[in-house]
Amino acid sequence: MSGATKNLVILISGGGSNMAAIVKASQQRAWATRVGARVAAVISNKADAGGLRWAREQGLATAVVDHKAYDSREAFDAALMQRIDAQDPNGQPALVVLAGFMRILTPGFVAHYAGRLVNIHPSLLPAFTGLHTHQRAIEQGCKFAGVTVHQVTAELDHGDILDQAVLPVLPSDTADTLAARALTQEHIIYPRAIERLLARLG
Repeated sequence: MSGATKNLVILISGGGSNMAAIVKASQQRAWATRVGARVAAVISNKADAGGLRWAREQGLATAVVDHKAYDSREAFDAALMQRIDAQDPNGQPALVVLAGFMRILTPGFVAHYAGRLVNIHPSLLPAFTGLHTHQRAIEQGCKFAGVTVHQVTAELDHGDILDQAVLPVLPSDTADTLAARALTQEHIIYPRAIERLLARLG
């Protein structure tokens, strides 16, 4: 892919705040010239995802692949892969970025984008994989929590760690207040990790 523009496809299911942070970073930090990359498209499994409207307002290509229209996870993932790969003239994008995409992906999908599929998780992996991470951290008496950008593998929340941010768990914290503070860190480290990864892709 040397010399060609590296295309990113971002997958969302909701408001897309991390997607917006990535798009803004790509513009403010001039990814097109710095790392030869651009956000090519935003795709959602939900037609009413608020992030799609924001993406369209930025002039980005958007698409919907509704998981409810498919009889199986495999059929949905196959349709999603086809839509993702259509966004890049090379056949596959340089990077597929999960930004609040609320679907468990099949091993076939993960294998298709091996080394080029990234996610952000609201804990300091390998601690607290899965759901309800902030509540579990509080219940366990953790003094620190955080967020992790990682490569996606077939094993949930176990891929190589690309970046992390640490924040204290305050005595007054609830799961909601901790999540809100963690989200501000997500918006910082996710674009940073993606830019570094793109630079390594050459």
